[in-house]
Formats: sequence, C-alpha cells, structure tokens
Amino acid sequence: MDTIQNDGIREEVRKHYGQIASQSDRSCCGTANSDRQVEKIALKLGYTRKELEEVPEGANLGLGCGNPSAIAALKPGEVVLDLGSGAGFDCFLAVRQVGETGHVIGVDMTAEMISKARANAVKNNYQNVEFRLGEIEHLPVADSSIDVIISNCVINLSPDKASVFKDAYRVLKPGGRLAISDIVATATLPDEILADPVLRCNCVAGAARVDELEEWLSQAGFGEISIQPKDQSRKFIQEWVPGSNVEDYIVSATVEARKPLN
Repeated sequence: MDTIQNDGIREEVRKHYGQIASQSDRSCCGTANSDRQVEKIALKLGYTRKELEEVPEGANLGLGCGNPSAIAALKPGEVVLDLGSGAGFDCFLAVRQVGETGHVIGVDMTAEMISKARANAVKNNYQNVEFRLGEIEHLPVADSSIDVIISNCVINLSPDKASVFKDAYRVLKPGGRLAISDIVATATLPDEILADPVLRCNCVAGAARVDELEEWLSQAGFGEISIQPKDQSRKFIQEWVPGSNVEDYIVSATVEARKPLN
C-alpha cells in the first residue's frame, strides 16, 4: 500500500474508535453493548471476574479478542508498553502486576481514547501509568526502554504491520518480549471483505496470515516466535458482524516473540 492509502485507512480507524470513546455505548469491534454484555464478552476473552472488578469503571469498552496479560507473565518492576491502549483497560491490569516499582505506558492514535484513559487514571489515582498519543508504527517511546509489549486486537488494524514490529523491536530492551492477542486470517479473505472499511475497523479485513506475521517478526529481528491460533474463538467472532460468516476466515491468536539479548 502507498502512503496516501495507508493514511486513509488510519483515518477511518481513528474516526471509528474516536466515536466509540465519545459514546456511552460500548463496542466490541463495532457492535454496541450494555455493561452486562461488555462484561460477558470480557469473560469469554479470558479475563477473570476479579480482573474486571479491579479496573476503573469505563476502562473496559468491550474491545479485544483475548487477554494479553494472561500470556505476558508480568513481573514486579517491569516497564510495559500497550499498543493501542484505548481507555486503558489492559494498562490498568498491568499496573497491578508490575507494582509500585514498575511502569506502564499506553499508546493510542485516537485522541478521544487517550483523554478517556488519562481521566480514568487521574480519577483512580494511578501513579505509575501514562498514556501517549501516537501511531504504533512510529512509537513515541525511547529505544531499548521496554521490558514487555502487550496489545489486544490492534495490530490487525494497521496497514503497515511490518513497521509495527520493527518499531516494537526498537523500543524493547535486549531480552524483552512481545505478548499479544490479535486476529489472524485462516483463509483467503474475499475481495468484498478486504474492500469494506467497516470490516477493516471491525478487526476483520486487516487480518494477516500466520506465515506473514512470522516473516515480519523474523525480519524485524525477533526470535522465539510462537503464534497460536484459537479455533474456539470463532464462536464469539461470529457475533461481531452477524450473518457475514467472517468466522470462516479469521480467528483470534496469541503472538509471542523475544528480542535477543545481543
């Protein structure tokens, strides 16, 4: 894709999620939900009821396709970066795991999401979390400063995933790791899906194949690459765009990789 086309895709995604942040209705990849439905969705994605009770009200917007914290194995004192942090849900969970000696940074390209996350942090007196406006292909983060990168159903939205992984590699410390939940394609996406901007924003049309993700991660320099598709995720994916059969083409997956020590 050329730069103009990429910018157009980003603007569509930014507008979509800006509207979600500004509305009282929550959304899971585009479908409005009540608070009870949002909680039900989160439980399906692998979050525990205790985790849901620990985060500030309004942080969980019902977005995502997994629970990156469940695979991240965060430790006290670590510095964590969340790509596409939204209203701060996964960041606030990470804060509890890294403790007072750790630090969590959320990056999102949607100003409305950043404002919502910052308000949640101030209202609930979080001291070791911050939210920065920026694109995940060009992170506003220093080189070799991050221990762990998490992300929840966001990288599929990027029109330049290779650049996402290159910049993730840049900001990770030697030995640092990725722990990501995202959508992957299990079959060739039809042209009508690929061309649909709504399905791009709804975490469908931008899904990449496992072999493509492995290649981009390897080219960026990562080792210990592991991508595990979750076939059971088709059950909740079919609810994203009812009647479209998108679950025939995509599933949720965990993506893990590590930056070598040298």
